[in-house]
Amino acid sequence: MRGWLAVVALCLVLAAAKPATAAEERMTWAVHVALAPTWFDPAETPGIITPFMILYALHDALVKPMPGNPMAPSLAESWSASKDGLTYDFVLRKNVRFHDGETVSAEDVKFSFERYRGAAAALLKSKVASVEVVSPTQVRFRLKQPWPDFMAFYATPATGAAWIVPKKYVEKVGDEGFKKAPVGAGPYRFVAYKPGVELTLEAFDSYWRKKPVVKTLTFRVIPDEATRLAALKRGEVDVAYSITGPLAEEVKRTAGLALKPTYFTFTVWVNFQDQFDPKSPWHDRRVRLATAHAIDKPAINQAVYLGLAKVSHSFVPQGMEYYWAPPPIAYDVPQAKKLLVEAGYPNGFDGGELVGEGVYGPAIGEPVVNYLQAIGIRVRLKPLERAAFYGQWADKKLRHLVLGGSGAPGIAQTRVDTYAVTGGRYVAQGYPDIDGLFTEQVNEMNPRVRAQIMNKIQQMIHERTMFAPIIEPCLLNGVGPRVEQSGLSVVANHAYSAPYEDVTLKKGK
Repeated sequence: MRGWLAVVALCLVLAAAKPATAAEERMTWAVHVALAPTWFDPAETPGIITPFMILYALHDALVKPMPGNPMAPSLAESWSASKDGLTYDFVLRKNVRFHDGETVSAEDVKFSFERYRGAAAALLKSKVASVEVVSPTQVRFRLKQPWPDFMAFYATPATGAAWIVPKKYVEKVGDEGFKKAPVGAGPYRFVAYKPGVELTLEAFDSYWRKKPVVKTLTFRVIPDEATRLAALKRGEVDVAYSITGPLAEEVKRTAGLALKPTYFTFTVWVNFQDQFDPKSPWHDRRVRLATAHAIDKPAINQAVYLGLAKVSHSFVPQGMEYYWAPPPIAYDVPQAKKLLVEAGYPNGFDGGELVGEGVYGPAIGEPVVNYLQAIGIRVRLKPLERAAFYGQWADKKLRHLVLGGSGAPGIAQTRVDTYAVTGGRYVAQGYPDIDGLFTEQVNEMNPRVRAQIMNKIQQMIHERTMFAPIIEPCLLNGVGPRVEQSGLSVVANHAYSAPYEDVTLKKGK
């Protein structure tokens, strides 16, 4: 009996000698947006980067961006395209499992593609003739005709179409049940979700790439920027996303904290929802051009991003393939007022609402509202929670002005398809001639000719002032003293931490 008590006492002593174990096994992010259950399901990926904050943890894709490789083999160990460009074959890794123990198979790949309804779903499905299960570990995509952008649309976070979900489980619980308790093939499994509060994930030790280092990930919703910073300074969170302006300066000054920017294909612009309504002031191109001239983009960059972001001249990011660089529209208040006079609005007008999402809406939207009021355009800012904002925009429910934004990777075609072509997820109406050119380039196999057509499309968008580009933001993030590897900037053009199985905390911290 005494020997047994001695063993118990020794265990208690050893446990007391390592009080930091629980803390070392948990890493916490303060996120700047409310986490929407729709982001737990790859099928509903809306053409923005935010859901991939969660997808990189919960799920996995056939192919996805990873460190040093923008199209890294993941669930697929390899893929190949036929010489005629009509078929793409993916060979799956053997014995890779979902969190419920089921093996990832070609049937799951076929099922995931067929149920995909997110960004560019219509275009993808219009180009794919069939998805064939060749064997349990091989799947074949047959295209209706050669399409050089198949991998750009399918295998990058421009869409979520290549992220795989378990067919049997989804069919058992249904779409809504899946969002309540998602099962994936990623490095972390779902544990709990408290709406508006936090999401908790636990390491999936059987993850095919490697066993995750940190046991538990917590994504804590803290919409207020100052509160996020306070939580970081108190050590309640390890990484705080989106710390801007003076608060970012405070991060730089605080001992033990580090300011870590992430750069990705992110643009923010003013979207003129009513430009096709002849009764609206926004129908007049001179009014739209006046708006573009009224915004002091360098000042916004300095005030919000400490000058670390890039001023934008297009809604297409500068780093995307097939990007066309338009001539800059300078900050010019006299010219803006002159254009309003020419358009018949010498005293300005009521421009309605500028609707934006809850983070970039206030940070960028408030200066935009002030700049427009300075030339006589009276606009009211209306920030919405991010998922609600993008949902209403996609459902064509927003009018007047939208503070648009996207950080989704891809190429110029993926951005144009989503935001400028009729039928695009966030397009209320488009121009027939631009639609026609876009369809023409989709089927063009000559890269030089495609570049010429894409240049022409972007030039027409610029000349018609379909958008008023503002900035290519960077995400300024605060990192706490416990963090050894945050995962920030490890994957090129990704805004958030990834891959999660590689994040680490300092020992003993």
